[in-house]
Amino acid sequence: MKLKKVLFWVLAVVLSLTAMFYQRMTGPTYPKKYEISYQNQEINFDLPRSNNGRPGDYPVEVELPEGFSANLIWRLFPTENPWDTLAMERHGKILSTSLPHQPPAGKIEYHLELMADGNPIDLHEDENVVIRFRGDVPAWALIPHVLMMILTVIWSMATIIFALANIPSYQKHMGVTIIFLIIGGFILGPIVQKYSFGQFWTGWPLGEDMTDNKVLFALIAYLIAWFLRKKTYGKWLAIGAALVMMAVYLIPHSMNGSELDIESGEVVTGSLMLLAGRTRIKRII
Repeated sequence: MKLKKVLFWVLAVVLSLTAMFYQRMTGPTYPKKYEISYQNQEINFDLPRSNNGRPGDYPVEVELPEGFSANLIWRLFPTENPWDTLAMERHGKILSTSLPHQPPAGKIEYHLELMADGNPIDLHEDENVVIRFRGDVPAWALIPHVLMMILTVIWSMATIIFALANIPSYQKHMGVTIIFLIIGGFILGPIVQKYSFGQFWTGWPLGEDMTDNKVLFALIAYLIAWFLRKKTYGKWLAIGAALVMMAVYLIPHSMNGSELDIESGEVVTGSLMLLAGRTRIKRII
């Protein structure tokens, strides 16, 4: 039995880390990756979609061989402002320029006009990259927040596995999951949100931030399962709550997140972005 429990915990950790890696890789703040062909070689680079809390103007750098040149075309998002052009300067193998700093939750949409030996390179993109700016989050808040959310997912996955195996300790794992979720999502999470975007909570009923709302939904599911854990169907409620947790973790992080309303200067969530959508690339002539 002891070996079986150890194997169950290993499985819980592997599945949880896989889910969190997927969430991170598919989120709207993860760098946008590109791959182009040039003189029979594949060239890869990426463009940032978050300033990661870095103060000042944010550098955009791409490593490209000699013969390449590029302009960065940008404007505030979401607006119909005229586009501005920044010529990227070469420093060795790197072409670089900097996007102007924005207030927390402010966004810029941009794209590259890339040339090789004076000939334009098609990046096969029909949407601009959107980068969101945020404030710097101190390590004392960010690191424990991330750790608590990782532990939440691991213990939640353990709840599923142990419940399916009819091992009674799944109830203890469910309780630990709730504790980690409250600390990480409802104590440390709002602190991180405040440092990042100036507001403690942007989910229901104050906003439509998907990250806040999915954490709230997961907590409700777990609390229902906890208070009904002694029922004959309690095990299935626990499994259902853990499945809800995994489902919300498959939603990319920062979807419908905080966004600066440029006209009012207020940080809003959800509706503004759903109405604005993603804009198609408009070339400068």
